[in-house]
Amino acid sequence: MTTLADTIINFNSNLNFSGTLPEGIRIMNPFKEENVNAISEAFYRKYYNDNSPRHLILGINPGRFGSGLTGIPFTDPKHLIANCGIDYHGPMAHEPSSVFVYDVINAFGGLEAFYSRFYISAVCPLGFTNLSTNLSTNHSTNLSANLSSYGVHESVFSSPQQPLSTNLSSYEVHESVLSIQPPKRREVNYNYYDSRELTSAMMDFIVESLQTQLTFGINRDICFCFGTGKNEKFLNELNNRYGFFKRIIALEHPRYIMQYKAKSKEAYIAKYLEAFGH
Repeated sequence: MTTLADTIINFNSNLNFSGTLPEGIRIMNPFKEENVNAISEAFYRKYYNDNSPRHLILGINPGRFGSGLTGIPFTDPKHLIANCGIDYHGPMAHEPSSVFVYDVINAFGGLEAFYSRFYISAVCPLGFTNLSTNLSTNHSTNLSANLSSYGVHESVFSSPQQPLSTNLSSYEVHESVLSIQPPKRREVNYNYYDSRELTSAMMDFIVESLQTQLTFGINRDICFCFGTGKNEKFLNELNNRYGFFKRIIALEHPRYIMQYKAKSKEAYIAKYLEAFGH
């Protein structure tokens, strides 16, 4: 007999996007990695090896340090080992969102109780990364400081009228001063809604993925949305168009809570439990 675990595992292993992404955006598909597939399969066979209906919880999209490494939404390697008891051999990482979600799960009554009633996925089940363009101001600051030792006034450095090399032509400045390298750009998480171009490129994939998951025996009376901003707005717009669910309940995103509201974490856990009918 095919179980929900079989269905989810098959869905994940066949996730693929073959369209064109905006320049600079890289798709992150954890299920292209053999070790992630093995981890994910062990998890779903442990907690979803039945055909009981679940309510769907939708996050945004996989992040690099959580499901990007484990294939399990809001589950980083540390919680996979310590809470789920599943072996993991790979880079260790810590994801604040995972901390909050597992605190909620424990308060709910534990993993078996929680996962027997809820299936966590994402509006977009594939993730994205982008090279950070938020470069540090240290580059310009260091350059200005170095130039000052040659008697170069700050206004020369910031003058918009002429190129820096022209402005400096009257000074004896060694070329090494001008060869200071800016900080290396680093890969960062990117969300499906962070640019209109990416949202448009992923729209058909998102809709098809949601439609497929609704065939998993999902209770469609209520869907829980993690994120009370852009994720909620986008999901409501989709729901108005396609009628996926009777009602969507949005909760503050775990990452937002841990980053900005950590002192009120217990209050947010209580809010989650109330929404989940616990």
